[in-house]
Amino acid sequence: MDVPKDQLHTLLDHGLFSSAQIMGCFAVSSTSIHPETSPHLKAESLVLFGDSLFRGKEFRRAIQVYRQALQYHKILPKQSANTTPTTRSTLSSSNRSSSPNSSNTSAINENEVKFKVATCHSSLGDNRAALAEMEGIPSKSRNLEMNLMMAKLYRNSRHTRAAIGCFKECLRNCPYIFEAIIALAELGVSAKDIISLFPQFNGYIGAYQTFGYIRLRVEVEDLLLIILIQVDGCHAMLKPNAVLLQMITKVGSIFLRNCYNGFLTTSTYYSKWPRSFSLSVKAVIGKNDEAILDFENVLSIDPYVVTYMDEYAMLLKLKSDNSKLNKLVHDLLNIDPTKPEALVALAVLWEKKDERGALTYAEKSIRIDERHVAGYIMKGNLFLSLNRPEAAVIAFRGAQELRPDLRSYQGLVRSYLAVSKVKEALFAAREAMKAMPQSGKALKLVGDVHASHVTGREKAKKFYESALRLEPGFLGAALALAELHVMEGRNGDAVSLLQRYLKDWADDCLHVKLAQVFAATNMLQDALSHYQAALRINPQNEDAKKGLDRLEKQMKVCIISAESLNMMSLPLTSNFNKILVFRESILMRLKRTKIMRLMMAMEIMKRLSYYDSNIVTNFIP
Repeated sequence: MDVPKDQLHTLLDHGLFSSAQIMGCFAVSSTSIHPETSPHLKAESLVLFGDSLFRGKEFRRAIQVYRQALQYHKILPKQSANTTPTTRSTLSSSNRSSSPNSSNTSAINENEVKFKVATCHSSLGDNRAALAEMEGIPSKSRNLEMNLMMAKLYRNSRHTRAAIGCFKECLRNCPYIFEAIIALAELGVSAKDIISLFPQFNGYIGAYQTFGYIRLRVEVEDLLLIILIQVDGCHAMLKPNAVLLQMITKVGSIFLRNCYNGFLTTSTYYSKWPRSFSLSVKAVIGKNDEAILDFENVLSIDPYVVTYMDEYAMLLKLKSDNSKLNKLVHDLLNIDPTKPEALVALAVLWEKKDERGALTYAEKSIRIDERHVAGYIMKGNLFLSLNRPEAAVIAFRGAQELRPDLRSYQGLVRSYLAVSKVKEALFAAREAMKAMPQSGKALKLVGDVHASHVTGREKAKKFYESALRLEPGFLGAALALAELHVMEGRNGDAVSLLQRYLKDWADDCLHVKLAQVFAATNMLQDALSHYQAALRINPQNEDAKKGLDRLEKQMKVCIISAESLNMMSLPLTSNFNKILVFRESILMRLKRTKIMRLMMAMEIMKRLSYYDSNIVTNFIP
């Protein structure tokens, strides 16, 4: 038995899991057919066989084998409770019975086997069974890996307080577990509380709390800077505002100065890393152009990065940059088609072509990673496009539970308004305003709810104006206020507001809105120039294309009206053939544009019927 066991160790260490499974079957069979084989050898062989199955992603078989090993472990004499085990954990080649319970005479470590069973359940998506298995391990017997797994399971199960406790325990044991730092920040733990977990940084807590990054000098340890980037980056995602974004940028520059300039590759990758939060924050707070530039810079340094690339895809969709979007999706699928970011980007690409197909990709991204916020946001937007606002509410609520950022609040307000649930929409908008008191976008959400009914338009105006005072460059609030002016019949105020913003921002949406106002007031030439300006800025702007088509039809009707008025001024003794030709031209134009001016047509028919009563037949298309 010693030779197969040693060979099984070798196969597992070298990653030859198929061969390890065959050898494991042989080892388990050999122990089964020899009654004199001790239980600890049977248990050890079963654990090694289970490890080979786990590495081969046969998780259900591995669970069964591990449980059999635990059954043999229970048979062992209780006096064998204090010797070092002969096996090692093969879930990680570097984790060799590191549990505090490793002084057990048994050939296996019971706590490590339970941890492997829990890992299998987690890989199968059964978090409840995994958590039940982990809770069977005494807290004092859990190692670092076990505590991190417990924290993740508690978080997935919405046990926030227990998750925070486990994440903090991980950081007390090792300060470099950055996923624990990110998780704590996303769960709302302050930077002060996180830094207090590291005794070596206690001297900086007061300075950080009072002056932010002003007191941070170049000599500050890189670890502290990394922690601050992670924490404030997550907080900026939760409560987006420009102040936190500036803080992240500043601390990133300090971090860059600390890099050793002698190593080009090191400094290059460090220069990419601090942007990972800033570009995602810029995307959330609406700084789309800056975020796109940051994404492009990151891709120029590391063309194979996948993190946050679905956010980049959404920005490209907003900018109607289809060529870059196609290339991005193609690259992501070549890198790893199983990543949720690749699937969300694919959903963004397919949204215009096939919304139901895009929804399939968004749902698949959530099945792969049920904590992927962008997948829920994309799913909610697609449900709204498919006129399924009730389902969109569920999707946006799922995103909000994971990370209550601005987009989830915006989606909830849109969804509730689509089903005329004004109270629920107002509650969601006020939640956003409470979570982000310094955000003009949150104020605009409240204004959108009030603007949805006639009696609340005056309140909506106040909220839009407050949003513009808070963020003068927020075009969304300016467009909403202009729309409100139009609804109230104040077209002149709408034009003045939009023209004032056009002086500083050359935005295609501003041109489209201004063109719509001009078209509504029959200033067709001005409307035409602004539609054309919008298409020069963004040739893919669908609203500008549709508006231009409507405008051309409207202008054709005006031409017909002018011609008809000229014809009606002719004396009744005019050439009858000219009138017939004019009638035919009117018919063709009306049929082509499908626009009927009934009153004008009736006047023309009266004139024509003077010459021939049969001429009225089939006049109106």
